[in-house]
Amino acid sequence: MKYIIAIIQPDKLDDVLERLTEKEIHLVTVTQVMGRGRQKGVSEVYRSTKEIGTLLKKVKLEIAVNEEFVKPTIDAITAGAHTGKIGDGKIFIIDLKDVVRIRTWETGRIAIG
Repeated sequence: MKYIIAIIQPDKLDDVLERLTEKEIHLVTVTQVMGRGRQKGVSEVYRSTKEIGTLLKKVKLEIAVNEEFVKPTIDAITAGAHTGKIGDGKIFIIDLKDVVRIRTWETGRIAIG
């Protein structure tokens, strides 16, 4: 089991969610966040919007998947979020020790669904 965290541009969220749905990956948590990367939050015009300040608007996706869904999840995120320009984002893949579905007390692979 893996826990996948992706930080992407807000305007690419719909594209990424569409790609995830195509791969039958439906369990996603999405949070609006702010952050900075290599550009250090330097003000610039990005996708026709001027970003100012040291932190830029981003979207964080969190997805827990079983092993057979790791590659399809990464492929879907990269395909949906990629523009080739600075700020496309990052994907972090973390080993997931266990999961518990609160409603049924199921654990592990079964709890992810």
